[in-house]
Amino acid sequence: MKTEMKIKSLFFGLTLMTTGFISAQTTTSTTSAETTQTATVSNPTIDALVKQVAAKPDDTQALVTLATAYQDAGDWNSAISTWNKITAIIPDWAPAYYSIGYANQSAKNNAGAKAAYEQYIAKVKPAEVDAAKQNLAYAYFFIAFQDKDTDKEKAKQYIAKSLQYDGSNQDALNLSKSLMN
Repeated sequence: MKTEMKIKSLFFGLTLMTTGFISAQTTTSTTSAETTQTATVSNPTIDALVKQVAAKPDDTQALVTLATAYQDAGDWNSAISTWNKITAIIPDWAPAYYSIGYANQSAKNNAGAKAAYEQYIAKVKPAEVDAAKQNLAYAYFFIAFQDKDTDKEKAKQYIAKSLQYDGSNQDALNLSKSLMN
C-alpha cells in the first residue's frame, strides 16, 4: 500500500512536471489513418479529449492530458495505447516510458511494466537525472524486485542504483538486505 501511494505521488509530480515540457515541444504534422481509441467508460473529459486528438493526432499536450485522464479513470489499456502514441511522436521523451510502466503495473502487467521502466532508465538524459531521481529510484527498484528470483546479480545491481537515487526507501532497503542473504 505504501509503495502504491509513492507511485501515485510520483506520477502526479511527473504529470505536473511534464505539462510545461510538452507545451514547448514542436512536432511535425503527419497524416495518419489510425483512429483514436474511444474510452470504454463514458466520461465527458475523455470524450472531449478524444475528439481533440482525432482532429489533431500529433497534439502532444492533448495526448498527455488524454493519457492522464485514462489513468485517472482506471482505463489502463487506453492509457498505455495513448502513451505509446506519444512515444511515437517524441521517442526520446523519458517520462512517457515511465508512465507506460506505471499504467502496465496498474493493469497487473508486470512484464510490460518492467520493459517500459527499462526504456525509461535508458531514455533519461544526464541533464534530467536530478529532476528524475525519485522516478529512477522506483524504476530500478521495480526491475530489481521483478528479477530477484530469476537474476539475483542483476537485481543486486539495480537495487544498488535504486538506493543511490533514494537511500531512504524502506522497500528498497529491505529488498537489498534480502538479496544479500
